[in-house]
Formats: sequence, structure tokens, C-alpha cells
Amino acid sequence: MLVFKFGGASVKDANGIINLGNVVKKFDNEQLVIVVSAMGKTTNALEKLTKAYINSDDQLTEIFDEIKSYHYTIIEQLFEPRHQIFNEVANTFVEIDWVIEEEPHEDYDFIYDQIVSIGELVATRIVNAYLNQAGIKSLWLDVRGYVQTDNTYREGIVQWDKTCVAISKDIPTLLEKGQVITQGFLGGTSENFTTTLGREGSDYTASIFAACLGAVSVTTWKDVPGILNADPKFFEDTVKFDELSYTEAIEMTYYGASVIHPKTIKPLQNAKIPLLVKSFTHPDEPGTIIHENAAGKFEKPVIIIKQNQVLLSISARDYSFISEEQLSMIFKLFSQYHLKVNVMQTSALSFTVCFDLREEWFKKLLRALTADFKVKYNDSLTLITVRHYSRASLKELTEGKTILMEQLSRNTIQIVVK
Repeated sequence: MLVFKFGGASVKDANGIINLGNVVKKFDNEQLVIVVSAMGKTTNALEKLTKAYINSDDQLTEIFDEIKSYHYTIIEQLFEPRHQIFNEVANTFVEIDWVIEEEPHEDYDFIYDQIVSIGELVATRIVNAYLNQAGIKSLWLDVRGYVQTDNTYREGIVQWDKTCVAISKDIPTLLEKGQVITQGFLGGTSENFTTTLGREGSDYTASIFAACLGAVSVTTWKDVPGILNADPKFFEDTVKFDELSYTEAIEMTYYGASVIHPKTIKPLQNAKIPLLVKSFTHPDEPGTIIHENAAGKFEKPVIIIKQNQVLLSISARDYSFISEEQLSMIFKLFSQYHLKVNVMQTSALSFTVCFDLREEWFKKLLRALTADFKVKYNDSLTLITVRHYSRASLKELTEGKTILMEQLSRNTIQIVVK
């Protein structure tokens, strides 16, 4: 049994869905669990819709109409006008209508998950209908009944025991009837509310299914030929890794490599299940394999760029030292507001930390911190992380930039620049 994950770029239009079907046909003798993300930039559009709803924005209806139109254009290119998929998609979008007809819930994160999750639900309906039309027997599965989480909205924590019991009970029987199509990124609570697992969480969903089912492998299908030493959007002379160890992959994702969700690797490492990263446009090429016994040779440094960073400096109002008690209070607030620390430094009088800007949570953090501390910050910054670095590569990366913070270890250097 294999687990496949197709991201938004691979199903962004009708041709992408046709291509997905062609890839799946190559494995018609295998049992597949196929995890699918929202189409194209739908998650971004649904985030915009959520903010418009919260802010009572006049553009709410226009934004929602654009999202629906995008999806209907795709299904019109794939199906005859009377196909049942039109009703299935319409009925799924009605779930958003039910939310926005009411006054906004006081918990933004709760609303976010109920609205943004619709992207995956619609995408998988369309993919499932197309595969069946193309002669590939597939079954649509609502992942919210299987990936069980707590009530941490937007960062659902998986309850592994409940999840594995549910998956191992039903999925093997379903796979005897056809390929299983389900949603990435989503989970469900014991109260039957929807949660999400964090942005780009579909990779993590695939690893959850693989670990619970004892899959032979997970393949995540991307718009790149495999895992590269740097993002080709920023660098021209990138090289592909044929293989990586679990440890190196965890390090890369921890520092922000976007090709894999950070939580993906650990369940696979525990179960010794390899992860393949392959091109959905060139499915016969080998891509990159992540497994236990990979060689550790790095001819070029690994460069990870994270934009939209905040550098925050916190100090006591009375110029006293930053104590362990104060650090404990600060970290508790970061945890409470789901802000991930990327780099940190402590001096006698201040604590400086770099993290991803998540606007709603950052505002709450600032309000909480300024009650007890003096706070200064810079935003719109870039964090450059280089593993297996050389001084020559660092000079090239930082040329013409203002360095605000630098941290060096044996294998890794992190630089916050403006």
C-alpha cells in the first residue's frame, strides 16, 4: 500500500487534474491512499474571505463568488453539464454560506478552520469524480472522521491513539474496493468541529496515514524535480539531492524549507517508511528519497530563505537582567499565541527573537508583552539559514543587505537581514 500526496500546484487547473489521473494510472496494481490539497491558491483566497467576514467587508460576496467561479470553471472543463459533481461542489460551498450568515464567532482561529477547510473538501470531491470518470475506481473519504485532534484551531494536535484506531479499522477494507481520496491539512475534534494542522499540512496528513497503515512509502508530488539545495524562485544554480537522511530532512524543514511540512518526517522515521519527493510533470524521474541510511555528502550548502520575519527585542522596564523566570513567562506567551521561534539571543538586559509574522497572533503577543516589558521590533525582514556553509557563500548571500542578527553553530548559520 502506498500513500500519495498532491499539493495545490498539481491540481490548480483541469490539466493538472488530468495529469494526476495519468500519474495514478501508472500505479493501477497498487492500493493507494491519495491525499489532496486545496486547488492552486484557494487557501489564500479563503483566508481573505475569512478576514472579510470578520471585518464585515463589503467585498465578502465578491471574494466568495470568485472562489466559486474558479472551481466551476475547472469542473466545466472536465465534466458534462449534468454531472453530479456540480451539485456536490455547490453543497460543499453551502457550508461557508451557513457560517457567514451568522454573526462572527469570537474565536478567529475557530472561524478560520471552519471556512478555510472547504478548499480541501471541494478539491477532493472534484478529483474523486474525475478519477471515477477516467475509469479509476476511487472512494471519497472525509478525513475529519479519521485524523482526530484536540481543540487547538489552526494548529490541531493529533491524538495519535484515536487516529490510528480509526484509520486502521476502516481504510484497509475501503482499499479493497478502490483507491481512497481524502483531504490533507484537516482534522476533526470530538465535538465534530473542523481543525487544521497548520499551513502546508497536507504532507503531514500523508505521513499520518502512512504511519497508521504501515505503508511501503509516501510520495509527495511537487512542481520541482525533488528536494533542491535552495529554492529555485531565489537561486538559479540549484542542485537536486538524490537522497537525504531523516535527520537532515528534519533539520531542513525545521529551519523553514517549504518543500515538506516540518511535522512530516518524524512519524515516517519512527515507522521506517521512506518519503519520496517527485515531479508531477515528470513522474518517471527518480526525484529525492528520504530514508534512514542516506549518505551525508553535501557538495553545495543548503540555503533556506524565510521572508516576512519579525525581530523582537524584549527588556525589563527597570533595566534589570533578563532572568530565567522572565524567559519562562515570554516563552509561555509565544506558545499561547502559536508563534514559532526561528532564532533567539539573550544578553544581560534583553531577549531578542526572530519569528514568522502571523498578524492576528502577533498583535495579541504585543499586547501581552507590553504589560510587563519594554518591546521594540522590526518587521518585513528575511531570515537566511545556511547548512554546511562556507564563508564564501555567506558573503554572497549577505552582500548589499543590513545584518541585524547572526547566529553560528558547527553546521548551520542563521542571519536576519533587512
